[in-house]
Amino acid sequence: MYITYVVVTLLAAAANTYAVILDFTRDPMILGNMEKLSLPMSWLPVLGALKGLAAIGLVAGIFIPPLRVLTAGCMVLFFVGAILAHLRARDYALVSPGIFLGLAVGALVLALQTGAPF
Repeated sequence: MYITYVVVTLLAAAANTYAVILDFTRDPMILGNMEKLSLPMSWLPVLGALKGLAAIGLVAGIFIPPLRVLTAGCMVLFFVGAILAHLRARDYALVSPGIFLGLAVGALVLALQTGAPF
């Protein structure tokens, strides 16, 4: 089970790292999403930083068990919020945030099963 946890966690961290790169390079797809969701562009660095911290926290959680549940749980909340933002904007293209949410849920469930001390 631990190996599965590590693999899913590293996939979630890699996906978030990719999202951070897109956020900080101001990829046109990301800018279009921000506009579609009526989010201010000033939020982009903050959202990118949160995703970056999540990626770091996930990897650190492999070695520091108390971070496992904390980081994965925060990621689940973040991506539930992202999906709600899409739904609020009547944007039903939920594949991308759904993948991120699925990875976060997977990391959280597996973190809980690895015996994290929470």
